[in-house]
Amino acid sequence: MSELLTAAAAAAPLAGGWTVYSLRMRRRLQAAARDPLSGLLRREGFEGAAVRLLAGGDCSVLFIDLDGFKTVNDRFGHATGNAIIRDTGARLEVWAAGQHGAAGRLGGDEFAAVIPGSRHGNGLVFHLTLLHEVITAPVDHDGTTLTVGASIGAAWSADHPGADFSGLLRAADEAMYAAKAAGGGWRLAPPCAPPCESVNGRRAGRPGAHREAAGGGS
Repeated sequence: MSELLTAAAAAAPLAGGWTVYSLRMRRRLQAAARDPLSGLLRREGFEGAAVRLLAGGDCSVLFIDLDGFKTVNDRFGHATGNAIIRDTGARLEVWAAGQHGAAGRLGGDEFAAVIPGSRHGNGLVFHLTLLHEVITAPVDHDGTTLTVGASIGAAWSADHPGADFSGLLRAADEAMYAAKAAGGGWRLAPPCAPPCESVNGRRAGRPGAHREAAGGGS
Protein backbone atom coordinates (compact mmCIF):
# COMPACT_ATOMS: atom_id res chain seq x y z
CA MET A 1 0.00 0.00 0.00
CA SER A 2 2.79 2.37 0.93
CA GLU A 3 4.50 1.62 -2.40
CA LEU A 4 1.32 2.61 -4.28
CA LEU A 5 1.07 5.86 -2.33
CA THR A 6 4.70 6.60 -3.04
CA ALA A 7 4.24 5.97 -6.77
CA ALA A 8 1.12 8.15 -6.86
CA ALA A 9 2.93 10.95 -5.07
CA ALA A 10 5.80 10.75 -7.53
CA ALA A 11 3.45 10.79 -10.53
CA ALA A 12 1.42 13.78 -9.34
CA PRO A 13 4.00 16.42 -10.35
CA LEU A 14 4.39 14.79 -13.76
CA ALA A 15 0.64 14.80 -14.34
CA GLY A 16 0.41 18.41 -13.23
CA GLY A 17 3.28 19.39 -15.50
CA TRP A 18 1.66 17.66 -18.46
CA THR A 19 -1.62 19.49 -17.81
CA VAL A 20 0.17 22.86 -17.76
CA TYR A 21 2.06 21.95 -20.94
CA SER A 22 -1.18 20.90 -22.67
CA LEU A 23 -2.88 24.15 -21.73
CA ARG A 24 0.06 26.17 -23.04
CA MET A 25 0.10 24.26 -26.32
CA ARG A 26 -3.67 24.70 -26.71
CA ARG A 27 -3.35 28.44 -26.17
CA ARG A 28 -0.51 28.66 -28.67
CA LEU A 29 -2.53 26.79 -31.29
CA GLN A 30 -5.53 29.04 -30.66
CA ALA A 31 -3.35 32.14 -30.97
CA ALA A 32 -1.81 30.84 -34.20
CA ALA A 33 -5.28 30.46 -35.71
CA ARG A 34 -5.94 34.18 -35.26
CA ASP A 35 -4.66 37.17 -37.13
CA PRO A 36 -2.37 39.02 -34.69
CA LEU A 37 -3.48 42.49 -35.80
CA SER A 38 -7.28 42.22 -35.96
CA GLY A 39 -7.65 39.38 -33.46
CA LEU A 40 -10.02 37.64 -35.89
CA LEU A 41 -9.69 34.13 -37.27
CA ARG A 42 -7.28 33.70 -40.13
CA ARG A 43 -8.79 32.54 -43.40
CA GLU A 44 -8.26 28.80 -42.83
CA GLY A 45 -9.77 28.87 -39.35
CA PHE A 46 -12.63 31.07 -40.50
CA GLU A 47 -13.45 28.73 -43.38
CA GLY A 48 -13.62 25.81 -40.95
CA ALA A 49 -15.97 27.71 -38.64
CA ALA A 50 -18.11 28.82 -41.60
CA VAL A 51 -18.46 25.29 -42.96
CA ARG A 52 -19.55 24.04 -39.53
CA LEU A 53 -22.17 26.78 -39.25
CA LEU A 54 -23.49 26.07 -42.75
CA ALA A 55 -23.77 22.38 -41.92
CA GLY A 56 -26.14 23.32 -39.09
CA GLY A 57 -28.66 25.18 -41.24
CA ASP A 58 -29.25 28.26 -43.36
CA CYS A 59 -26.71 31.05 -42.92
CA SER A 60 -25.75 34.38 -44.43
CA VAL A 61 -22.18 34.75 -45.68
CA LEU A 62 -20.86 38.31 -45.61
CA PHE A 63 -17.94 39.96 -47.38
CA ILE A 64 -16.80 43.32 -45.96
CA ASP A 65 -14.38 45.75 -47.56
CA LEU A 66 -13.38 49.09 -46.01
CA ASP A 67 -13.81 52.16 -48.20
CA GLY A 68 -11.21 54.92 -48.07
CA PHE A 69 -8.81 52.88 -45.97
CA LYS A 70 -5.84 53.36 -48.31
CA THR A 71 -6.33 57.14 -48.26
CA VAL A 72 -6.29 57.22 -44.46
CA ASN A 73 -3.34 54.82 -44.31
CA ASP A 74 -1.32 56.90 -46.81
CA ARG A 75 -2.12 60.20 -45.11
CA PHE A 76 -1.71 59.27 -41.45
CA GLY A 77 0.68 56.32 -41.66
CA HIS A 78 0.64 52.57 -41.07
CA ALA A 79 0.23 52.89 -37.30
CA THR A 80 -3.09 54.63 -37.88
CA GLY A 81 -4.08 52.07 -40.49
CA ASN A 82 -3.26 49.29 -38.04
CA ALA A 83 -5.43 50.99 -35.40
CA ILE A 84 -8.37 50.97 -37.83
CA ILE A 85 -7.85 47.28 -38.61
CA ARG A 86 -7.67 46.43 -34.90
CA ASP A 87 -10.80 48.44 -34.13
CA THR A 88 -12.70 46.97 -37.08
CA GLY A 89 -11.71 43.46 -36.01
CA ALA A 90 -12.88 44.04 -32.44
CA ARG A 91 -16.21 45.48 -33.58
CA LEU A 92 -16.82 42.71 -36.10
CA GLU A 93 -15.96 40.02 -33.54
CA VAL A 94 -18.49 41.40 -31.04
CA TRP A 95 -21.16 41.77 -33.72
CA ALA A 96 -20.68 38.24 -35.08
CA ALA A 97 -20.63 36.71 -31.59
CA GLY A 98 -23.92 38.45 -30.86
CA GLN A 99 -25.43 36.60 -33.83
CA HIS A 100 -23.82 33.28 -32.77
CA GLY A 101 -21.69 33.46 -35.90
CA ALA A 102 -18.02 33.71 -36.81
CA ALA A 103 -15.81 36.40 -38.34
CA GLY A 104 -12.41 36.43 -40.00
CA ARG A 105 -9.90 38.66 -41.74
CA LEU A 106 -9.19 37.63 -45.31
CA GLY A 107 -6.31 40.05 -45.77
CA GLY A 108 -5.61 43.77 -45.95
CA ASP A 109 -8.83 45.65 -45.23
CA GLU A 110 -11.09 42.77 -46.26
CA PHE A 111 -13.13 40.79 -43.75
CA ALA A 112 -15.84 38.13 -43.79
CA ALA A 113 -18.48 36.78 -41.46
CA VAL A 114 -21.09 34.02 -41.32
CA ILE A 115 -24.23 34.29 -39.23
CA PRO A 116 -26.94 31.61 -38.90
CA GLY A 117 -30.62 32.25 -39.45
CA SER A 118 -33.22 33.23 -42.02
CA ARG A 119 -33.24 36.37 -44.13
CA HIS A 120 -37.04 36.57 -44.19
CA GLY A 121 -38.70 39.69 -42.81
CA ASN A 122 -36.50 42.56 -41.68
CA GLY A 123 -34.09 40.46 -39.62
CA LEU A 124 -31.16 40.36 -42.04
CA VAL A 125 -31.81 43.93 -43.17
CA PHE A 126 -31.57 45.06 -39.56
CA HIS A 127 -28.36 43.10 -38.94
CA LEU A 128 -26.64 44.39 -42.08
CA THR A 129 -27.67 47.98 -41.38
CA LEU A 130 -26.39 47.69 -37.82
CA LEU A 131 -23.12 46.10 -38.96
CA HIS A 132 -22.51 48.93 -41.43
CA GLU A 133 -23.11 51.50 -38.68
CA VAL A 134 -20.84 49.64 -36.28
CA ILE A 135 -17.95 49.37 -38.73
CA THR A 136 -18.16 52.95 -40.00
CA ALA A 137 -18.37 54.55 -36.54
CA PRO A 138 -15.46 56.98 -35.88
CA VAL A 139 -12.13 55.63 -34.66
CA ASP A 140 -10.09 57.68 -32.18
CA HIS A 141 -6.32 57.29 -32.50
CA ASP A 142 -3.69 59.51 -30.89
CA GLY A 143 -6.15 62.36 -30.47
CA THR A 144 -7.39 62.15 -34.07
CA THR A 145 -10.91 61.08 -34.99
CA LEU A 146 -10.97 59.07 -38.20
CA THR A 147 -13.74 57.55 -40.26
CA VAL A 148 -13.74 55.00 -43.05
CA GLY A 149 -16.61 53.70 -45.12
CA ALA A 150 -17.58 50.11 -45.75
CA SER A 151 -19.12 48.05 -48.52
CA ILE A 152 -20.84 44.83 -47.45
CA GLY A 153 -22.11 42.00 -49.60
CA ALA A 154 -24.29 39.20 -48.25
CA ALA A 155 -25.38 35.86 -49.69
CA TRP A 156 -28.07 33.79 -47.95
CA SER A 157 -27.43 30.08 -48.40
CA ALA A 158 -31.07 29.19 -49.15
CA ASP A 159 -30.98 31.58 -52.12
CA HIS A 160 -28.12 29.58 -53.62
CA PRO A 161 -29.05 25.88 -53.41
CA GLY A 162 -26.11 23.56 -53.83
CA ALA A 163 -23.51 26.27 -53.32
CA ASP A 164 -20.68 25.47 -50.93
CA PHE A 165 -18.94 28.02 -48.72
CA SER A 166 -16.61 29.11 -51.53
CA GLY A 167 -19.58 29.72 -53.83
CA LEU A 168 -21.44 31.70 -51.19
CA LEU A 169 -18.36 33.79 -50.44
CA ARG A 170 -18.03 34.46 -54.17
CA ALA A 171 -21.66 35.62 -54.34
CA ALA A 172 -21.13 37.84 -51.30
CA ASP A 173 -17.96 39.27 -52.89
CA GLU A 174 -19.89 40.14 -56.03
CA ALA A 175 -22.65 41.78 -53.97
CA MET A 176 -20.00 43.75 -52.07
CA TYR A 177 -18.46 44.86 -55.35
CA ALA A 178 -21.89 46.12 -56.50
CA ALA A 179 -22.38 47.98 -53.21
CA LYS A 180 -18.96 49.61 -53.59
CA ALA A 181 -19.73 50.67 -57.15
CA ALA A 182 -22.91 52.31 -55.84
CA GLY A 183 -21.02 54.29 -53.21
CA GLY A 184 -20.92 51.89 -50.27
CA GLY A 185 -23.47 50.45 -47.87
CA TRP A 186 -24.66 46.88 -48.17
CA ARG A 187 -26.26 44.70 -50.80
CA LEU A 188 -27.80 41.23 -50.77
CA ALA A 189 -26.85 38.87 -53.58
CA PRO A 190 -29.89 38.04 -55.75
CA PRO A 191 -31.16 34.45 -55.59
CA CYS A 192 -29.35 32.01 -57.85
CA ALA A 193 -27.33 34.79 -59.46
CA PRO A 194 -24.85 33.28 -61.94
CA PRO A 195 -21.40 33.85 -60.43
CA CYS A 196 -18.60 35.57 -62.31
CA GLU A 197 -15.45 33.58 -63.02
CA SER A 198 -13.45 33.37 -59.83
CA VAL A 199 -10.87 31.42 -57.85
CA ASN A 200 -10.87 30.65 -54.12
CA GLY A 201 -14.18 32.43 -53.63
CA ARG A 202 -12.85 35.69 -55.13
CA ARG A 203 -13.85 37.57 -58.26
CA ALA A 204 -11.24 37.01 -60.99
CA GLY A 205 -8.80 39.90 -61.07
CA ARG A 206 -9.43 40.92 -57.47
CA PRO A 207 -6.64 40.60 -54.88
CA GLY A 208 -6.49 37.12 -53.37
CA ALA A 209 -7.98 35.41 -56.43
CA HIS A 210 -4.70 33.84 -57.51
CA ARG A 211 -4.29 30.09 -57.38
CA GLU A 212 -2.36 29.67 -54.15
CA ALA A 213 -3.03 27.86 -50.92
CA ALA A 214 -5.27 30.02 -48.72
CA GLY A 215 -3.40 31.54 -45.82
CA GLY A 216 -4.08 33.89 -42.95
CA GLY A 217 -4.73 37.59 -43.12
CA SER A 218 -1.94 39.93 -44.07
